[in-house]
Amino acid sequence: MRKLSKSEVERLKTQGCSAEDWGKIQVGDKFAADYVHDSDFSGEVILGNFTKDFSLPGGVKRHSGLRNVSLHNVTVGNDCYIANVHNYIANYDIGHDVFIENLDLMLVDGSCSFGNGVKVSVLNETGGREIMMFDRLSAQAAYLMTFYRYKPELIKSIEAIISTYSAAVTSDRGFVGNDVVIMNTGVIRGVKIGDSSRIEGASRLANGSVNSNSSAPVFIGNGVICDDFILCSNSQIDEGVALSRCFVGQACHLGHNYSASDSVFFSNCVGENGEACSIFAGPFTVTHHKSTLLISGMFSFMNAGSGSNQSNHMYKLGPIHQGIMERGAKTASDSYVLWPARVGPFSLVMGRHVNHSDTTNFPFSYLIEQSNATYLVPGVNLRSAGTIRDARKWPKRDERTDPDKLDYVNCNLLSPYTIQKIFKGCELLTSLRKVSGELSDLYSFHSMKIRNSSLVRGLELYRVAVSKFLGNSIISRLGKAKISPETNLVECLRPDSMIGDGEWVDIAGLIAPKSEIDSIADRLVSGIVSDSAALDAEFRRLQDNYYDYEWTWAYGKIKVFYGFDPQKVTADDLIKVVSGWKEDVIALDEMIYDDARKEFSLASMTGFGADGHKAEKEEDFEQVRGSFDDNPFVKEVLRHIEAKSALGDLTLSALRSHS
Repeated sequence: MRKLSKSEVERLKTQGCSAEDWGKIQVGDKFAADYVHDSDFSGEVILGNFTKDFSLPGGVKRHSGLRNVSLHNVTVGNDCYIANVHNYIANYDIGHDVFIENLDLMLVDGSCSFGNGVKVSVLNETGGREIMMFDRLSAQAAYLMTFYRYKPELIKSIEAIISTYSAAVTSDRGFVGNDVVIMNTGVIRGVKIGDSSRIEGASRLANGSVNSNSSAPVFIGNGVICDDFILCSNSQIDEGVALSRCFVGQACHLGHNYSASDSVFFSNCVGENGEACSIFAGPFTVTHHKSTLLISGMFSFMNAGSGSNQSNHMYKLGPIHQGIMERGAKTASDSYVLWPARVGPFSLVMGRHVNHSDTTNFPFSYLIEQSNATYLVPGVNLRSAGTIRDARKWPKRDERTDPDKLDYVNCNLLSPYTIQKIFKGCELLTSLRKVSGELSDLYSFHSMKIRNSSLVRGLELYRVAVSKFLGNSIISRLGKAKISPETNLVECLRPDSMIGDGEWVDIAGLIAPKSEIDSIADRLVSGIVSDSAALDAEFRRLQDNYYDYEWTWAYGKIKVFYGFDPQKVTADDLIKVVSGWKEDVIALDEMIYDDARKEFSLASMTGFGADGHKAEKEEDFEQVRGSFDDNPFVKEVLRHIEAKSALGDLTLSALRSHS
């Protein structure tokens, strides 16, 4: 860098520029005064070289430079275009190739942490479960801060890590990265803006971080207001969104006047039209509808129907109640739940529920309201085409392009986490039937009712689910061993790791043994895990070793479910397992196939062929929706049946040759 020459100072003055002290301005070695007009400088100012043209939509070009700008203590990189700043830019370092036009005000006023260290009151609006935000917050770290409050030393340790990070990024200068576009925007106050960000038409951004990068840009659009926030890479915030004390994870999309306060949204969440207050939105939480309110709840892999609503206080001590909808739970249109309540994984809530149900041990269920009572239909969602479609779409809809992924996400439908709940659910249903009598038409369980036919059907569906999961695990294990007549089946099945026995948990997308989560907590408290990188490495280890740990758990359930000791296993034992698995998997796929067919029934054709008869109705339906046999999901189900049949036959052939 160099000082301005006398001739350059005179040239700038003739072009309408002024300075508090021309001697405090430094410029690049190829600086050209030709491209600086009607600008005012104060404090320490550094200007790069202006050699580049920007091409705008419609064929318009702008040469890099400064026009109608007031800069105070600002560094401007090479090849930037900054024009029409209505007030000023103060205390900012601006990178290279930045385009700024029609901006009201951008400044940092005093020390700023850019949203890091701000506490978000999730679940309980009055506090007690605060999440401390920072740039590298993962869904898993947030889960520990939210739900492990019974370990206060753990909370202190995590908050200490975040406080150290926040102190390190706290500064009295803001930052704008390279290749950033800021256009037609109001006030930007105390915001750190990463590479390749696009901010077009935002109203106000205050005390936040826009963690964009060239691999995963962030977009902020028209009318957006964000106060005390962090936006992660790939996120898109547009069309009048209003956020206050919110963390928005990687590849989240918020738009269409969505509003949220004291909430966290982790990877691949979508929020449109509605409202969120004090929610923990784990990965793939989706809400599209204008009349939908999510409040004081924990959600993940969730789709909220229109008009979904919850209540978090009962007009006594204020908004202190909370709820949990475990992974994959859905709400139907106009559903309502009075917190506190807990909904088991992959369940569907229909109607209004005010009796504080807890269905955590009844995954894949329906909760249906009839005459102000909650009816539980256990296991029925296992045969739903919608459930299977959801599970298959999540990996395909992961839009994170950032190679540095913050959240660890396991999309498995069947896992030790859900199967352990099925085992508990079967025990509860069997005990209920034994105590109340097998001939009862209706059973009562806590605040819910269960019809006899639903209970019997649920037990069978749960049995099929366990058979499918354990069979999958055993066949996968046998496949890795490449069975031959010489294979020692006992050694083949013996787990490689002792980790995995006991209870499993889902910590906001990461499925893992609880013993390992407790171990991470202990290492945090002891200081062995002392920074965010070390904590991230712990979660990555659990994700990378999931299938080893899963097999350890499944191995421990073989005797419970099948009745033989895996340490004395024979080929005949495994032949029975694989034969039963093949039957159950095909039977379940056939149920899903039949469920999908309902979408092509005559009832579904209502409104098609509006001015025709049956033939026209069917033709109109097929033109719009396609035929049942050509439906991509239906084809996928049929391919799955063929593939699993072939896998079963191949495994059976190997086992028979062994015996």
